Amino acid sequence: MGPWPLLLLLFGGLLAVSGRHYPHSAVLDGASRYRLSWAHQGSSIAFRLEDYFTNADRTLKKDPQQDYHLEYAVENSTHTILTFSRQLHTCDPNDKSITESTVRVIWAYHDRDFRDGVQNYHGSNRGTKSLRLLNPEKTAIIAPSLPYFDLTNQDVPIPDKDTTYWCQMFKIPTLHKKHHVIKVEPLIQKGHENMVHHILLYQCSSSLNDSVLDYGHECYHPNMPDSFLTCETVIFSWAIGGEGFTYPPHVGLSIGTAPDPQYALMEVHYDNPSYVEGMIDNSGLRLFYTPDLRSYDAGVIEAGLWVSLFHNIPPGMPDFMSEGHCTLECLEEALDAERPSGIHVFAVLLHAHLAGRAIRMRHFRKGDEQQLLAYDDDFDFNFQEFQYLKEERTILPGDNLVTECHYSTLDRSHMTWGGLSTRNEMCLSYLLYYPRINLTRCASIPDIMEQLQFIGVKEIYRPVRTWPFIIKSPKQYKNLSFMDAMNKFKWSRKQGLSYNDFVLKLPVNVRCSKTDNAEWTIQGMMASLPEIERPYRTEPVVCSSTSCLNCNLFLILLIVLYISTTAPRNSGPFV
Repeated sequence: MGPWPLLLLLFGGLLAVSGRHYPHSAVLDGASRYRLSWAHQGSSIAFRLEDYFTNADRTLKKDPQQDYHLEYAVENSTHTILTFSRQLHTCDPNDKSITESTVRVIWAYHDRDFRDGVQNYHGSNRGTKSLRLLNPEKTAIIAPSLPYFDLTNQDVPIPDKDTTYWCQMFKIPTLHKKHHVIKVEPLIQKGHENMVHHILLYQCSSSLNDSVLDYGHECYHPNMPDSFLTCETVIFSWAIGGEGFTYPPHVGLSIGTAPDPQYALMEVHYDNPSYVEGMIDNSGLRLFYTPDLRSYDAGVIEAGLWVSLFHNIPPGMPDFMSEGHCTLECLEEALDAERPSGIHVFAVLLHAHLAGRAIRMRHFRKGDEQQLLAYDDDFDFNFQEFQYLKEERTILPGDNLVTECHYSTLDRSHMTWGGLSTRNEMCLSYLLYYPRINLTRCASIPDIMEQLQFIGVKEIYRPVRTWPFIIKSPKQYKNLSFMDAMNKFKWSRKQGLSYNDFVLKLPVNVRCSKTDNAEWTIQGMMASLPEIERPYRTEPVVCSSTSCLNCNLFLILLIVLYISTTAPRNSGPFV
């Protein structure tokens, strides 16, 4: 593992401070005693105390290239406030570049000063926090009188099993005219922050009645109520680590008119790998709405790989790449019919599970690759939130969108399968856009029979009466399910790389869905992969030297670390 982007080691000391406004902040610890606040201006970054790094043996070493610079600091009997700066790209092998990807901030604190050659062990005063320093969650002040409604589970017993998807039907408040939802906040029950993995909100058929509101049920279960099957259109998505989402000032989620959701299904994914018993949950969402209408209605498109066993990853792979295609055929049919001038994407949520390491949303137009729509090259399973685009992106008929996911399965001895559990995998992007059209999913499935040919499967039993289906030949796989056959195959890293190259060249089955379980005509057809005539070339990273503080390429991000301690500071000599 390389150096982490920010390693904050804080010790006692008396310094001086100057005032500055920092619009972004994040609590670093569960007790709210450690807070990181920051702002960024134009294209420059503000950190120096002394620049240290650590390696695999956890030894703290002073960096010969000092890239962190103290700007301001102050300390009293209860608080320490520090402001420091650093270049985004230092070209120091002991630093990581700070990009729009997730940044893991590691912090540690001791109440005695640090002195060269003397390392004070921080004990329990330490922690980590994942943040996006260059693309933080937007905060907006809303009127205290703004109405809202809550969609929350009521005393749901969380089973003592690894993964549970719980579905509950809700009725959207009856309004007599059109309104816009302008902000959504998660309401996660205290103590359940690591158990509630994600929440999806679906629009359901308008033909339902209030009888569907009487109960919740485990999702994707054979006994699940039929009414749940009418809920296919995602209207909002939240994932673990994310904060509230505020729509831009010209866009809102429409409620109160006939085409809008009247009944909504909330799907909550509970992750309980320790099989904890007796947990009761009341988590959900809070939606703020207004009668002051925005210019456009927002929509959501789920893009990427259709979640199924057809998505699979061999064991022991340091970097395996999967792709999910929102094909030009699907976008062309839907946009030509609904919005030939295109739609405008303003935020993206990238979603994978525990093996995920990086996700990119690529955009192609007539053979030309555009700038990445969204990316996270340091994906953190426990920190997934919508990324606001710095500039809205127009998607036109005939464009291609590709969700590219990178996985590591070095710690796994069997195949990893696409599925609902966090030990399974997903490769999805949720696109928030306007104006709303009748397109809810734009995804793909690789052909499983083509994949099985790689391991030598020749024939399966037909007609298919079981799932997973059973293999007929060759002899070494006879009467095995295709999952068992893939696990039986002796995967080496070389075989895994060859399989990865093979799968990425296969044609894909198109998934192209409307609301109310309807489908565009392209649904189920096979499509070729986009031809990339001109790949997008990123600007080369320009490293800034510590002497170039006034260069135009110096990105200034002002960061304040605010530490509040409830215990009195040690007043003895600092060592």
